Amino acid sequence: MAGIAAWGAYLPTFRLDRKTMGRAWDTPSLPGERSVSAGDEDSLTMGVEAALACLAGRDRSDVDAVFFATTTSPYAEKQGAATIAAVLDLPNALTSDVTGSLRAATTALRSALDAIAAGTARAVLVVAADARPAEPATATEQLLGDGAAAVLITADGPAEIIGVAGVTEDFTGPWRRTVDHYVRSFEPKLETEYGYARAVIAAAKEALSRAGIAAEQVTKFVAYAPDPRTLATTAKRIGVAEVARDPLFSTVGNLGAAHTLVALAAALDGAAAGDHIIAVAQGDGADALVLRIGAGIDAARSGVPVADLIASKQMLPSYEGFLRFRRLLPSDASDPRSSTVQYWRDRRQALPFEGVRCTACGIVQFPANRACVECAALDKMEPIKLAHRGRIFTFTLDHLVGGEYLETPVPRVVVDMDGGGRVFFDMTDVNPDEVRIGNEIELTFRRIHDGAGFHNYYWKARPPRTATVPA
Repeated sequence: MAGIAAWGAYLPTFRLDRKTMGRAWDTPSLPGERSVSAGDEDSLTMGVEAALACLAGRDRSDVDAVFFATTTSPYAEKQGAATIAAVLDLPNALTSDVTGSLRAATTALRSALDAIAAGTARAVLVVAADARPAEPATATEQLLGDGAAAVLITADGPAEIIGVAGVTEDFTGPWRRTVDHYVRSFEPKLETEYGYARAVIAAAKEALSRAGIAAEQVTKFVAYAPDPRTLATTAKRIGVAEVARDPLFSTVGNLGAAHTLVALAAALDGAAAGDHIIAVAQGDGADALVLRIGAGIDAARSGVPVADLIASKQMLPSYEGFLRFRRLLPSDASDPRSSTVQYWRDRRQALPFEGVRCTACGIVQFPANRACVECAALDKMEPIKLAHRGRIFTFTLDHLVGGEYLETPVPRVVVDMDGGGRVFFDMTDVNPDEVRIGNEIELTFRRIHDGAGFHNYYWKARPPRTATVPA
């Protein structure tokens, strides 16, 4: 059976201490902290980050499909997977969004396995991301977090998937109607025992049976669960001998549809040949996949470990900052000028970050133009993908920008990209006082604004968080 050939994860830089949330509403607080996507992030931008981490340094020419799993797509009618494929420059990939369920990621994984088995795809990229909305002043608001992960499925991936099973059952809870702003729930005990545990146990036991593996042989149990206690008790009921502490609940929170894939990425980071991992997600039933780790697992590691992403963080100083990031405070922000025509015309520059190189003198330039800025040769340009790393050539601090940033000033930087090209960016996830000429930066895909009623995505610069960022 096919397996996982590569994986990558993304966790936003910002964290909010749950004590801060409790103090804001004078309510009890849960232990730990949660991850918070910034005002210029959403599920799609986080998914792009995870996809880039997963494919870092790899030839993408065999990726025939991209599946995007989320319950919080930025569009009700527009495909997120198509945008991810465009950033990855995979114009011929089959793309699909899998939405509306917390087990969207495992459902996408099962579809990927079917495509590999049928021979309709050589490699399938499964991306999961979520930033679920919770009602303010509730424990759910403290528990949820934001994040993303991606896995690449191939016929010979070293994390071989040797057993798959699923059960489907209509169950109302948790849910969110199209008119609801927040995740809703009715009776937690009912949802935990009959909506979650029963389906997860049935799917996991069937997957283990099909894999020919006893529960005692499972090295790591990774799963979406509504809370850490339910995760541990359910694993014991399945028969898993040792239940490792979930690394996510206390550090970044419950990541919704992305939780199982992020936990799986963390498990693969530390897996050794001969290990067995079972990955489970639940939502109107459950999916379970049993993995056997092969000898090639060490060579498959290329991205930044999940543990390092958890450790790489900035603390939000206040609950108000969280509300601003969530756009829950009234704002008179202007509607920037924008155009779907312009966005489409500039798509090669905005998404796969493509510039041009003069064939007469070799100078790399961005944005694309007809006349070379160095030798004035006309119509001698060829397209070239620009690197995602560089160094600051010069910068200024903009004190007049409001709205979507936690605070001003906003650094605006001119960057000399590795391999050529000098490009202007806004800078994000940075203390303005620490910006210096010559500083190394890497690019991050962000939502720039919502001009003309649609999301405008582009690249920003940030201090490096990752060891490897693909060009």
